[in-house]
Amino acid sequence: MTTDQQQALVIGASGGIGSAVIRHLLEEQQFHSVLGISRAATAPPDLAQQPGLRWLTCDGSPSAIKASGEQIASEVPQLSHVVICSGILHDTEHGPEKSLEQLDADWMQTVLQANAITPLLWLQAIAGKLARKQDCRIAVLSARVGSITDNQLGGWYSYRASKAALNMLLKTAAVELARRAPGSKLIAFHPGTTDTPLSQPFQARVPADKLFSADFVASRLLSVMDQARADGTLAYLDWDNKPIDW
Repeated sequence: MTTDQQQALVIGASGGIGSAVIRHLLEEQQFHSVLGISRAATAPPDLAQQPGLRWLTCDGSPSAIKASGEQIASEVPQLSHVVICSGILHDTEHGPEKSLEQLDADWMQTVLQANAITPLLWLQAIAGKLARKQDCRIAVLSARVGSITDNQLGGWYSYRASKAALNMLLKTAAVELARRAPGSKLIAFHPGTTDTPLSQPFQARVPADKLFSADFVASRLLSVMDQARADGTLAYLDWDNKPIDW
């Protein structure tokens, strides 16, 4: 498939990484069409004038995701790249837990919904577009802290658990897609610490060379996707295309 035929879908399109991915797809890789989906009513100003960008607003609820999937099915001929980069780490009242005493059941459910369940609902919504003989790369933002093997520091209970759950859900989906859409490749992608609002409260102790711009992460993500080959498995990879232990 040539770049003038390729169509991409970016979910979480108004965020730092999502908007950077769109810029790279349209400007660097010269995609014919990119559909951005976001809670925001309009595209960020620096993207709004891009001729190849279409924008769809979705509030992220299960019913809205289903409706968006139906619209995608009717309006998008085929997809070659899908990037799901929505998620949550903190809000104005909650942050990553440092102790058992800080656990809050409602907040844990909120994080699990945003980071694990919602991405899978998006995958469910587009599953009908993944034809058997069609090549499609699907990258979902995961995190190294979702690795059970790598967890030596503890803390961050809800976020760690949500990303570990996401990885298992994606692994299970990869088994199914190996049968029904063998040209598809699923990637759980760890972007590293990226200079976005999600990580800003936690950047003080991050070395300068380990704090990445959204533009850098978008470039690395698309490089990882371009190098991936459909093999019926889920790849758990970091920004440097190195595998992460489960």
